[in-house]
Amino acid sequence: MQRLPVFLWLAYLSTGVLGKNFHQHNLQKRSRHVERRASVSSNDTSSFRYYSNSTERPFRHRRDVRWLISIDNGSTDSLFFIFQPTIGEPVDEITIYLNGGPGWSSFESFFQEIGRFTWQPGTMPRVDQPIGTGYSPGKPTATTLEQTSTDFVNFFQNFEKTFGISDYKIYVTGESYAGRYIPYIASAMLDKNDTTLFNVSGALLYDPCIGNWDFTQQEVPVVPFVRENNNVMGFNESFLSHLETLHESCGYADIISTYLTYPPPGNQPAVFFNSSSPSNSSCALWEALDHSAFAYNPCFDVYDVTAQCPLLWDVLGHRTQFDYIPEGTIPYPNRSDVKAALHVPEDTNWYLDQHFNVYVADDGSGGPEMAGETSLDPIQYTLPRVIEATNRVLVSNGDLDMIILTNGTLLAIQNMVWTPPPRHPLIQAKPSHVQPLPTAASLLTPQNPQTWNDNLGFQSAPNQSLVIQTPDLEYEAVFAASHQKGRDLQPQGTVGQWHYERGLMWVQSYQGTHTQPESQPRAALEHLRWVLGRVDSF
Repeated sequence: MQRLPVFLWLAYLSTGVLGKNFHQHNLQKRSRHVERRASVSSNDTSSFRYYSNSTERPFRHRRDVRWLISIDNGSTDSLFFIFQPTIGEPVDEITIYLNGGPGWSSFESFFQEIGRFTWQPGTMPRVDQPIGTGYSPGKPTATTLEQTSTDFVNFFQNFEKTFGISDYKIYVTGESYAGRYIPYIASAMLDKNDTTLFNVSGALLYDPCIGNWDFTQQEVPVVPFVRENNNVMGFNESFLSHLETLHESCGYADIISTYLTYPPPGNQPAVFFNSSSPSNSSCALWEALDHSAFAYNPCFDVYDVTAQCPLLWDVLGHRTQFDYIPEGTIPYPNRSDVKAALHVPEDTNWYLDQHFNVYVADDGSGGPEMAGETSLDPIQYTLPRVIEATNRVLVSNGDLDMIILTNGTLLAIQNMVWTPPPRHPLIQAKPSHVQPLPTAASLLTPQNPQTWNDNLGFQSAPNQSLVIQTPDLEYEAVFAASHQKGRDLQPQGTVGQWHYERGLMWVQSYQGTHTQPESQPRAALEHLRWVLGRVDSF
């Protein structure tokens, strides 16, 4: 996913954070109804660090802040953050961005997805969480999303107190496995019943794990997805026809024809699917396709199925599904000069995708998604709760993403119910004090017929075209230097579909990959503007 001009993105980010003059001109003028704030103030920030200019490619946003803040006063566990305030006129809002994994550093979004063009609106911290992710130190002990959400809320309260932030609207955003993080964190903030520090006002989830993702969002829709994209994936007809037969016999075609309807007829059957189990091997179609794809394209990228060779290396050390670092190099965040510039301890061993489990139930394999955490899927409680509390939640999926598929995410939405979860103590003590959790199968089973904002799923099918009127700005200088100035000034045009019902905005991104702010930056800007309340429709 990395492109060589990554450092250009760094140069475009904010150049200031504290004091009266840190806000720069913004591409998008603020709506007149947005309240203004003079600046983000500083309480005791003397121990926090600003970027220094000692790296091979200088950081030009010298007054962005990044460091560690403890999750509570009695703990040595901390979360690493990079804090970028708004560029342009100040506003009373803060937008949190999280990557997924679990255990995936938010350095990826900072380096590769969110830059000058896409994410200027809003004051923005990016956080490595949960404990053990990226630069965040500590030994992971969590077994539930409730635990790590409590850690995050404690961290965020300390963050707000440190920088004198209060009475801000809070928006929680991110991608991939953060589809599980975001609803739980936002719900934990709502539990505080404190709009001074926790005024949750919206959320944005890209290609998110919100339902039974390894079954509903992968296995069920993958064969039709490959058939639709086989012009670039290149599977031979006999192999694909065989998988289409299995798609029928495994019941996946029936699930789609029955439940990917508007309105849906009812809740989908609960399925706990372990693809490594011999009894499920013949129906592990996603795994079969993912494994076979490399025979046709050794540079196959599950996050962007249009990617072809050559396999460009990634300065973050992770290309496609590989940890790929050319001989004589190290991941950029592990360089000594970068750690010094970020004031990260020299002995920190940074990985984009952490090499140990950040959730530890059943040695990292517990829970309904076998990812080491045993919490309910977000569609069963926390996501509908955030939708009803804010009426400003956007869920989007990229059509070129094969790890979380568009029709799988729509199936998850069509199964969204409001189900009060079993009450477990939010963990303040050691994990051994946690009460026993439900079985994986019970976590997948809707427990009440109550539904999100009185209905189950969308009542009508998405059909509104998403048209982007913004011209290219990212490569404007390239066109000018090539004596092609002005050729990129046309509107981008139709890039997807959108649909809004009862507080939830859905966006299908035609050319979007798993990392939509990178692959569709102009559309991502519009998504963010909607979440922040700048616009009410597309």
